[in-house]
Amino acid sequence: MRWLRQLLGSKRVQLDPERQQALLRDVRHRYGTGSPVHFPEQVEAITRMLDDDDGLVVAAHMVSEAADAAHADLQAQAHDVHRRTGRRLLVHRRNYRPLWKEAGPALRWPLFALPRGLHPYVQVTAAVSVVGSRAPRLGQVADPNLLLARVFEVLDLTIIGWEYGQVRVDTDAAALADRLISTAGQVLTAIDDPPRLPPPVREMMRRNNTIDVHDPTGPHVVGGINPGARMRESLLV
Repeated sequence: MRWLRQLLGSKRVQLDPERQQALLRDVRHRYGTGSPVHFPEQVEAITRMLDDDDGLVVAAHMVSEAADAAHADLQAQAHDVHRRTGRRLLVHRRNYRPLWKEAGPALRWPLFALPRGLHPYVQVTAAVSVVGSRAPRLGQVADPNLLLARVFEVLDLTIIGWEYGQVRVDTDAAALADRLISTAGQVLTAIDDPPRLPPPVREMMRRNNTIDVHDPTGPHVVGGINPGARMRESLLV
């Protein structure tokens, strides 16, 4: 694999696993819903912490962990639905939309049930931002194609939550979606032979609807986001 040859052959990559573990612990324990600091400020603080190759490794790990945990959660939910009702639900990581179109009311949005220390609007948003901002270095420390698939997976689940999971679209939710889209574009640009866009992304890119974005602390609409337009802008490279 090209990325692995780059990693093994590069003398410029000097990674410190112990420091990576310390960064990961710090990010998990210092930030999240227990902090009095607003989510955007926490995101910025985390991105500053993860500003080198070790930080990029940590960010890539958190994005992958979030995607893996969400997939495992949905598999468990599908199994529970089958146990209770006899109804079989298919869980495909490349496209969660058929699952949610069929069984949305029976499912819980998995990004609000991530492992401790991973909040979608704090650690995940920050990790996605780091991956995007350092996309040219990604091939030196990870498999960019695999990580791109995980970014698309979290993006699919984010928009699905708005459409089928009754997730409120506030500025924090919109920030996660926006950074997922921009990061996917940045990683695509950094890959020599970019893969075909997954089905849910192609489906969303055909749309042109603007979604109201609310204040996190109140009912007021403070803006809007057009996911389809943002994807066309960032992903058609």
